[in-house]
Amino acid sequence: MEGDKTVKYGIIGVGMMGREHLINLHHLQPFGVQVVAIADPHVPSQKLALDLSASFGWPLKVFSGHKELLDSGLCDVLVVSSPNMTHYQILIDIINHPKPRHVLVEKPLCTTVAHCREVVDAAKGRPEMLVQVGLEYRYMPPVAKLIEIVKGGALGEVKMVAIREHRFPFLVKVHNWNRFNVNTGGTLVEKCCHFFDLMRLFAGANPVRVMASGAIDVNHKDEIYDGKVPDIIDNAYVIVEFENGSRGMLDLCMFAEGSKNEQEIAVVGDIGKGEAFVPESIVRFGCRTAGREGVQTLTAADDRIKYDGLHHGSSYLEHLHFLDAVRAKGVRAPAVDLQDGLISVAIGVAAQLSIEKGRFVKIAEVLDEDVSKCA
Repeated sequence: MEGDKTVKYGIIGVGMMGREHLINLHHLQPFGVQVVAIADPHVPSQKLALDLSASFGWPLKVFSGHKELLDSGLCDVLVVSSPNMTHYQILIDIINHPKPRHVLVEKPLCTTVAHCREVVDAAKGRPEMLVQVGLEYRYMPPVAKLIEIVKGGALGEVKMVAIREHRFPFLVKVHNWNRFNVNTGGTLVEKCCHFFDLMRLFAGANPVRVMASGAIDVNHKDEIYDGKVPDIIDNAYVIVEFENGSRGMLDLCMFAEGSKNEQEIAVVGDIGKGEAFVPESIVRFGCRTAGREGVQTLTAADDRIKYDGLHHGSSYLEHLHFLDAVRAKGVRAPAVDLQDGLISVAIGVAAQLSIEKGRFVKIAEVLDEDVSKCA
């Protein structure tokens, strides 16, 4: 793909997130991208995607399955935004296909650590393919600014990371697939892999062990699908210990619509503290010596964002960065790689297991080897 050649995209799974990717890619059209094909067995989702694409002037080839899309040879890049439990087989089929394609796969990478590891191992045999995991919260402007502050050393050595997500319940998805752990990997995998990825990024180290407490206290208790009541938790506290001695803590509540901010992140180092607030898009930081009066407040923004969408512009920036990596032809690695995806899932799996067992769970238990060997 030359720098001035149109990069042709295919989207596998055009439910809510698949269509969100379609809209983001439309806004990247000036950078030489076009969505040319979609794959989804759900006809109503196909129709919604076709209507959107028609409004953009993009004719789409429609396939009912991902294998047919792969065999068509139409696409240079694939976006996998199908339900979580389908990621594993789709990724394996993409990686094993004779024609290489670059891939952006929605989080979580897979619903189990074993499947994540198989994907990681398979991808090692296809070094010509780029695979990025959709942990796009890194790109939210206030989060990105806080990352910059932390990595710039303004807070010193990071000791504590606290992330609060207080939000609305899970949305309704096609066939209600997201109501059951077997499909999602569990709430702490499905939703919270984002936050475990950020904790690891801020801490600058790999996780060692996890302790969690959570339950189904409010949401989905009166819902029944095919005779089954949903089993996804709606609130939890999770503590993550890292190999450098730093700690992370997640406070999740999914019946907290009465919140000014959906995400609040605090990172404390030995010389200072920084905070990010979403969607207020505010960042605060200060040092211990200056005290409360020295705290600075910034409004975080990124002028590159042309579409805010569902995640405050982060999906747009995710695509922009991935497109740059694709056009760099192997010179630039994906910003969020398969190892990042694997470890974010491993922390979530360990947290789910901790709730089930009522004890600390070592990451090695779920990875089946020391996490440092996966770096």
